[in-house]
Amino acid sequence: MSRTSVQVRAAATADAPALRELWTDILRRGSAAEQEADVLSVIEGCADRDDRCIAVAELDGRVAGAVFLEATTLTPLNLDSAVLAVSPHVLPEFRRRGVGTALMDAATRFAEAHGIATVATAAMANSRDANRFMARLSLTPQATLRAASTSAVRSKLSGRRSATRNRGSRQVDKVLAARRLGREHVAS
Repeated sequence: MSRTSVQVRAAATADAPALRELWTDILRRGSAAEQEADVLSVIEGCADRDDRCIAVAELDGRVAGAVFLEATTLTPLNLDSAVLAVSPHVLPEFRRRGVGTALMDAATRFAEAHGIATVATAAMANSRDANRFMARLSLTPQATLRAASTSAVRSKLSGRRSATRNRGSRQVDKVLAARRLGREHVAS
């Protein structure tokens, strides 16, 4: 089976609707128009910077996938340089046709152009295919990114705090009961 050649290029503002469709599951919640405006803002934010780029993969003249690339540090605390390949996505109808490989090749070329020795990426935790693909490319797990709403975390922290207080008061109750028991034995 021959593969059609995948072409990779920098994103243009005209790509915003296709990129919104591609990344709809990872964009902030909102209307399609709001999500498209967000994508357009990101595209425009890359236009005047050489440390950021959205690589768009085309197959048969259609947007088949994309990845956001940024030359940055591995983490805010680990200042080793890295290219972060954010949300490499391929539309379902274009999977297993070399699009993901072309996107990760673009990430590698971007890293080499910036003299950076490390490429890092993240795949959705529930995306078995994406995680297997990244593993085949020698990308190993380094961390687990977890997210929740601030109110959910606050609720759980408050629940833990009250449970700790209750546990502490149970300890005080046990000490007081032991003292009472000791006084009763002394008095008898």
